[in-house]
Amino acid sequence: MKINVIKLIVSILIPLAVGGLGSIVTINQIPTWYAAINKPQLLPPNGIFGPVWTTLFILMGLALYLVWMSKSKNKSRAYLVFGLQLVLNLLWSVLFFGWHALGWAVVEILVLEAVIVANILEFRKVSKTSAWLLLPYPVWVAFATYLTISVWRLN
Repeated sequence: MKINVIKLIVSILIPLAVGGLGSIVTINQIPTWYAAINKPQLLPPNGIFGPVWTTLFILMGLALYLVWMSKSKNKSRAYLVFGLQLVLNLLWSVLFFGWHALGWAVVEILVLEAVIVANILEFRKVSKTSAWLLLPYPVWVAFATYLTISVWRLN
């Protein structure tokens, strides 16, 4: 497959932009509200989250690119589910960090996890490689689910 550099860049920038929007909601809360709440013992250092999420967003972008470049005619549902999981990803940041709605963040991240799995299944129909690229995402979100539930219970 010949690489279309413009489509590749756009594909990667879409999830990175969503991550950037989420960080706008998050960044000011880290040294203030978030620093003051109770957190679980298995919480990684704050410096871990940025690189992990950036990597996951790049993998999402690469997966999106493979779907976009596919000759498959059944891409519309894959795009829809991909977009939905991006919206839900952003919504978690708004609920948790922006509104401090910890209970709603728990409910939302459980829905996000289900939609990520649906995204992988839809991408697999178009490109198996794209589905493989997404596999670290639900693993990390499962860990984030543990953290979200723990923070909710501790506070």
